[in-house]
Amino acid sequence: MRSLSGGFVRRASLLPALALPAMMMAAQPADAAGLLTPANSSTPLAIEDHHVDVLIEDGYATTTIEQTFRNPGGSDLEAVYAFPVPQHAAVGEFTYWIDGKPVTAEVMKREDARTLYEREKAADRETALAEQEDFRRFQMSVWPVRANSDVRIRMSYVQPAKLDAGVGRYVYPLEEGGTEDAAVASFWQMKDEVTGSFSFDVTMRTSYPVEALRLPEHPDAAVRQDADGSWHVSIARGSNRAEEAVSAAAAQVSAAALNKDVALYWRQKPGLAGSLDVLTYKETAEGTGTFMAVLTPGEDNATITGGRDWTFILDRSGSMEAKFETLKEGIGRTLEALPSQDRFRVIFFDDRAMRMFSGFRSATPQEVQQTISELRNVPIGGGTNLYAGLQDGLDDLDEDRPSGVVLITDGVANVGPHERKDFVDLAASQDMRLFTVVMGNGADRPMLEHLAAISGGTTMNVSNSDDITGRLMTAVTRLSHHSLSDIDVSVDGVKVADVTPELKGGLYRGEQLVVFGHYWGSGPAKFRVRGKVDGKPKVYEATLDMPETAGLNPEIERLWAFSRIEDEMRQLAVIGEDADSEQSIADTAIEYGLLTPYTSMVVVREEIFAQEGIARNNQQRLTAEADARNARQNAAPTFASAPVGNAPRTHIASSGGGGGGGGGGGGAAGPALLLLLGLFHLVRVRQRAAKA
Repeated sequence: MRSLSGGFVRRASLLPALALPAMMMAAQPADAAGLLTPANSSTPLAIEDHHVDVLIEDGYATTTIEQTFRNPGGSDLEAVYAFPVPQHAAVGEFTYWIDGKPVTAEVMKREDARTLYEREKAADRETALAEQEDFRRFQMSVWPVRANSDVRIRMSYVQPAKLDAGVGRYVYPLEEGGTEDAAVASFWQMKDEVTGSFSFDVTMRTSYPVEALRLPEHPDAAVRQDADGSWHVSIARGSNRAEEAVSAAAAQVSAAALNKDVALYWRQKPGLAGSLDVLTYKETAEGTGTFMAVLTPGEDNATITGGRDWTFILDRSGSMEAKFETLKEGIGRTLEALPSQDRFRVIFFDDRAMRMFSGFRSATPQEVQQTISELRNVPIGGGTNLYAGLQDGLDDLDEDRPSGVVLITDGVANVGPHERKDFVDLAASQDMRLFTVVMGNGADRPMLEHLAAISGGTTMNVSNSDDITGRLMTAVTRLSHHSLSDIDVSVDGVKVADVTPELKGGLYRGEQLVVFGHYWGSGPAKFRVRGKVDGKPKVYEATLDMPETAGLNPEIERLWAFSRIEDEMRQLAVIGEDADSEQSIADTAIEYGLLTPYTSMVVVREEIFAQEGIARNNQQRLTAEADARNARQNAAPTFASAPVGNAPRTHIASSGGGGGGGGGGGGAAGPALLLLLGLFHLVRVRQRAAKA
């Protein structure tokens, strides 16, 4: 038997436990994302068309974005295209239309790609370049955008699509995120309307039953379920598609604003047994296979008895202006949901940290209401001293009580210590669970995920189209049941290696565990996930057949490669620059066609690819993936699945009309649901009053 514990991590949670109407509707819209900005002109190009196609299947989602821009001026322009980095997204395609035909980019080392782009630009030949500037954004340069002409581009990325407490979440990012970084802000423009058409289309096909699907911030979306169980979502806006619009409201829109994220939730049918699901891709019998294993435990983690201590660390810097009132409202509702035996405290940070009150308060109705009243008077302003806030929040923890620390921020540390090692050392110094909540698209998500992982906590992303109270309740209910810790994964029966991710952490009630790896051979394979629950051994195991060949899911090769790259990027962030690690990242990215900080995607004319001796490997991979997606439309589900344990999967409390949510099961789901419905009513009343 081969133990894989040295190469395994539980991914931080990607999905919310509560799929209910968003609180963030009251926030002012941020600048829109994904615009072509002329490098030699102050006038943004017009967005004529913006079309998004999303395919959500077992375990992952593929997003394809196609946009058409127009240069209304009288001179040729070079344009820069900026797009926020979606969470755990592996960008595998960048396509630029030349002479009316799509030309797909190839992946090269960053400096080589830039050199080729500049050379082709100097020769006045069509070329395009995609680069990853940092963890927040991709930058894509296009030459030329001819005078009074259009330019057309396409980008595609694949990302895991997990369930948390039976609810899945997908977000298409369109908001800039409110960052304070002026250099970043220069890539985002206020021109956020489509003059032609905007469409957002989703197809969902899963091997497990999905009983409800919703987009709480987009009531004009058309949602239907086919007889075979697949789901379809359509949003259409803009003059060019008025006759195809999915609702009367959409048909009346003459220009579609692209300033709000699209958040999609789906709810799994309750009462399903815990399971281990394995997806495979293996081109030849003799070759290397790739697998993605997803463990969905049942409701068998014991309840934690006694009180817990909660520390809420809230960012009140200037970039939080549009979000802070909603955040305070969400904190208040979360405090009201805590059991009276819990205790809590609230800490704010801007240029420095400040405690709202000394010590902990008991979560009694009187103490909670006093805190809510005091929260209303807390101002915002200043920079982001993230280190000071975390440091103060980790002081004076009670070693005799379970401690949960919830850190909520939307920005990057720009005051005080800001090196990742400083934060890692600080988080590792205390025995607690750190839950980080990332608001918008501007925060240092990789570092916050790392901090949560080393403490055994989780990270949650919150869009302005999300539900902040539901996110906070998800974190709070993480300490309502014991987690699975000291996790070890092993496989017996076939040779398995290269398992990723690598960091270790706990698995909370209602979470899914996702792991990728390589395998050789075929036949029965026994998967075992060992761990401890409250110090006692716990084992999940299932036997599945690993196929000799499997050709319907080539995308998981990119997911494996991207997960491996994320492992190496986390290590680099801690140890600093390392030539061997950077070369390893570049080699993996080039082999699997991925955009990273060390590799770029470049488009040139086909004859230039041939002249330069650049193999069209990524083009071939994209063709194979497209063929596989078409084949899957008429194929049976490709997951191999086996039950684990003897308890059902976490099920979600629901309310009429398809809404519902749960914070990890137990007694918390019902109260949280009532709170969120009440809060949704409150926000709607306020919105109506504001409009009046």
